[in-house]
Amino acid sequence: GEAGGGQAIVWRNVLLMGLLHLGAVYALSLVPRAQLLTLLWAYFCFLMTALGVTAGAHRLWSHRSYKAKLPLRIFLAAANSMAFQNDIYEWSRDHRVHHKYSETDADPHNARRGFFFAHIGWLFVRKHRDVIEKGRQLDFTDLLDDPVVRFQRKYYKSSVVLMCFVIPTVVPWCLWGESLWNAYFLASILRYTISLNVTWLVNSAAHMYGTRPYDRHINPRQNTLVTLGAIGEGFHNYHHTFPFDYSASELGMAFNPTTWFIDFMFWLGLVTDRKQAPKEMVQARKERTGDGSA
Repeated sequence: GEAGGGQAIVWRNVLLMGLLHLGAVYALSLVPRAQLLTLLWAYFCFLMTALGVTAGAHRLWSHRSYKAKLPLRIFLAAANSMAFQNDIYEWSRDHRVHHKYSETDADPHNARRGFFFAHIGWLFVRKHRDVIEKGRQLDFTDLLDDPVVRFQRKYYKSSVVLMCFVIPTVVPWCLWGESLWNAYFLASILRYTISLNVTWLVNSAAHMYGTRPYDRHINPRQNTLVTLGAIGEGFHNYHHTFPFDYSASELGMAFNPTTWFIDFMFWLGLVTDRKQAPKEMVQARKERTGDGSA
């Protein structure tokens, strides 16, 4: 079948995502029967998964908004494999293309094609030829210069099996005698499905609903609900205006767990060179192109 821009539907993805979401809905019925520790473990895995995307693939590798020492990069790469959203190289490549060509056919999840496409539909069709063509023109050598990124890419499939499915399932079973069935559906399937949708909301909801205090001429918006779900990634109008800022939000924005994590790692000496947009620059930009909402 052909979709917009001559993009063939990838039925394998449609089927797998359908099954995954059915599994997640079923998993909800297991919540009352699971041990409290298992639910807490699933939530812990969710937070780790989220950090692998937000602090890892997004702020560190896609945007180079801070520098991380080797032990932290290894942790973030492992957490990123738990997220199972393509390897760091592919994720960062797509994300850089998304920023440079936002809301055009070269944007992998172009929000002008509607909420469904920006959220999950983009994974159901072959990439638009513009995404591939424009992506080829960008430089991603810095990503492959990182041995951690190369290692994760080389062993991606086995790292995903281990981090996304085996460890979340086996820990509750071994440590506190949860059934493998409950552990698998809650800490693996449900946790994975929720973390996918939370990440996708940054592409869909945060590109369609909310305020634009920094630049009213672009689609991305400040969206509080996305911020809560995606642990600090919903300040999206700010992020597209100042993509180099390690906090992905204006200084003093109250809720940004990813920023707290990076700051804690800085305190531990594992993070250096946190880049930030100076207050004056942010203020000037608000006055020049903002929608007056902040």
